[in-house]
Amino acid sequence: MPKPDWLRVRAPGSENYHRLKGLMRTLGLHTVCEEANCPNIGECWHHGTATFMILGDTCTRSCGYCNVLHGTPKPPDQLEPANIARAIQAMDLAYVVITSVDRDDLADGGASHFARTILETRARIPSCRVEVLIPDFKGEESALRAVPDARPDILNHNIETVPRLYRTARPGGRYDRALQLLDRSHTHAPAIPTKSGLMVGLGEEWDELVATLRDLRSAGCQIVTIGQYLRPSAANLPMVRYYTPDEFAELKRLGLEIGFGHVESGPLVRSSYHAHEQTASFERQAGSNGLNP
Repeated sequence: MPKPDWLRVRAPGSENYHRLKGLMRTLGLHTVCEEANCPNIGECWHHGTATFMILGDTCTRSCGYCNVLHGTPKPPDQLEPANIARAIQAMDLAYVVITSVDRDDLADGGASHFARTILETRARIPSCRVEVLIPDFKGEESALRAVPDARPDILNHNIETVPRLYRTARPGGRYDRALQLLDRSHTHAPAIPTKSGLMVGLGEEWDELVATLRDLRSAGCQIVTIGQYLRPSAANLPMVRYYTPDEFAELKRLGLEIGFGHVESGPLVRSSYHAHEQTASFERQAGSNGLNP
């Protein structure tokens, strides 16, 4: 299926892109930008922003839409939290997103590693804002609490798709567990805004998308991103169709009507794409409404 014009992006290659790539290799770090073949890598790295992927590059789950390597991962690198903070300092970042592969082999799913990375970053660059995009930690509430207790600025967990498609798209996850995580985080640390993301084009129906947006809002989710699924390889789930810019605009309108503080909706939107701008927009909206962000 040929890509429409609104999905064409410039190939990466700027000086800053190559600088960041060299820095990642020198420190032995991984980014979801590379591992997931993100179409925005050229733009983001040119502007000096990146999404760091901790806990290695091998996932214990095998989601149908994901291009990240799956299998048996190596033990966590205990130096990684400090190395991430060192990289953030070297890049002079004001806003950073930290995510990970699923680590079902670890007792806490990697939650303590997230907490250490947040704390190391805060200690080295106190002014840097930290957003985390976390896995579900197999639904363990005690593991989840370790992350908001480390005080990230935004806690993100992607719902990814509608419940009907979970068995084929996300067999290691559960729709109700994803909603429960967002609800628990919002209840445990209401001052930390929660965020989630949806892909479209996997075969979902419009009314299923709207119902999922309503479920997210009912779970206390305050920021949502909606983007086009692009098949990473022939081994991944096929894409059923492209959504048009007008359809993304309508999903944004509906999301705001449902009550989200911010909705980022567009063909190239990903959870981390312009994340700092998403957060700033949400906080402006919350402030104008007299709400605690």
